[in-house]
Amino acid sequence: MAVEPTLTLRPGREKSVVRRHPWVFSGGVAKVSGDPAPGATVVVQSSDGHVLGRAAYSPQSQLAARLWTFDAVTVIDDAFIAARVAAAAARRSALAGRTDGVRLVFAESDGLPGVVADRFGPWVVLELTATGADRWRDVLADAFAALPGVQGVYERSDAAVRKKEGLGVRTGVLRGAEPPELVTITEDGRTYAVDVRRGHKTGFYLDQRDARAAVQARSTGGRVLDVFAYTGGFSVAAWAGGATDVVTVDSSGPSLAVAAENLRRNGHPTHGLCEADAFAELRARRDAGERFDLIVLDPPKLANGMAQVDKASRAYKDLNRVALGLLHPGGHLATFSCSGAVSDDLFQKIVFGAALDARRDAWIVQHFHQAEDHPVALTFPEAAYLKGLLLQA
Repeated sequence: MAVEPTLTLRPGREKSVVRRHPWVFSGGVAKVSGDPAPGATVVVQSSDGHVLGRAAYSPQSQLAARLWTFDAVTVIDDAFIAARVAAAAARRSALAGRTDGVRLVFAESDGLPGVVADRFGPWVVLELTATGADRWRDVLADAFAALPGVQGVYERSDAAVRKKEGLGVRTGVLRGAEPPELVTITEDGRTYAVDVRRGHKTGFYLDQRDARAAVQARSTGGRVLDVFAYTGGFSVAAWAGGATDVVTVDSSGPSLAVAAENLRRNGHPTHGLCEADAFAELRARRDAGERFDLIVLDPPKLANGMAQVDKASRAYKDLNRVALGLLHPGGHLATFSCSGAVSDDLFQKIVFGAALDARRDAWIVQHFHQAEDHPVALTFPEAAYLKGLLLQA
């Protein structure tokens, strides 16, 4: 029998793996034997030779290995990958009556490191961000194509993080049909068009499903400002909730074009679309004396790591300070951060500082986190990235 490639940890560096954390950093590696190729499966063992599990090996990355399993006997093969995909999809079955836009696999939280898969109706959009995931591309594509009702699997492996793994950009059809220009999904009775080929990430922010429902519930009879609106997910929800007017702000013309399509499909006006820099537009509307009953701030990731947290904190504070100044008394602000490096506690402190500077009293009405199809494994807290607050001024 051939000897499996083996990654041996430095003394004392096995503790996190024993606690079932799936990452092994390069600094914790004592040696690698067997000359494994990038993405190959390696046995992970402690310095005294105790087998801790099997992982995908990534020689060019700071994350030298990502564990598939934490036992000595499980074999990583086609059947293992397919079973993980099927189990993850089954865990999302409760969402079937609410939406046909679902995250089927959320990487490490579903035991498939580096694999993200979103389902938009009959199409699955697959994003592979690590060498191990990349090595299993065909098996993954087959597993998703085998799910009931799937017509096609489209790859969107174009995230910048792939470069750190020594991987290039890959996009295109993997299985089945080419997706249409815009794929249609429904969510809580609303209809959305999704550009799975050119949209940001996989095309739509499924993680904000619960927040969109909350915005819909708070919009009745009010004027709403949706900032960093992307394709208008919150704007459609606000109109559906009975808003009297909605202003939809984003700096991307193509995104706003899809937002217009989303508004039209749901029978809502498009006169409030505004292509502008969010920071400048907020200030201009504040200086013009405008006021709103509900404001949504959902900026893109402002901190890609700890080194950028200070700069991001200043930006978040500035946004929220100006937004609070635009609210009618009693109005609501739904404010978010998707920067994983910014903790829930820090984000709340930033918003607190913004309220002080804006001279506005505010109460936390609701906390937001990513939707249930973006689960956070207890052994992998890094999966928690989205946090938000619903404030009343």
